[in-house]
Amino acid sequence: MAARSRRKSRRAAFKALYAIEVGARRPAEALEEAVTEAELSEDGKQFMTTLVNGVGEKIAEIDETLSQSAIGYSLDRMSAVDRAVLRIAVYELLYLDETPDAVAINEAVEIVKKYSSAESGGFVNGILGSVAKRKHGSST
Repeated sequence: MAARSRRKSRRAAFKALYAIEVGARRPAEALEEAVTEAELSEDGKQFMTTLVNGVGEKIAEIDETLSQSAIGYSLDRMSAVDRAVLRIAVYELLYLDETPDAVAINEAVEIVKKYSSAESGGFVNGILGSVAKRKHGSST
């Protein structure tokens, strides 16, 4: 799958997770809306669905990882946009071996730069850098 197609899938996954959390949408409904809006290929739909369902299945582990890496920030203090993007990236970092760490981190930073505050890029980059270091056994 081309990098551009994966980027569209990540953005669609972000929008679906955001709609589920903030808009109180049912997951199936949010997925369908995100797929329609993004005009994803079959591969793109599959990747987006993997991300959204994977985050849903692993949310407790993902949120625990985020809590350990976001020193001084509880999840409820983060914006819903940042939280959704971080969850997708942590899922990719920990559970999708085919995604290089640098790609997962860069894509997350690009999404928050577009949809969140000016400070969010550095915030997300720092947290995900910490997650990647912990994944590889380094302490922060």
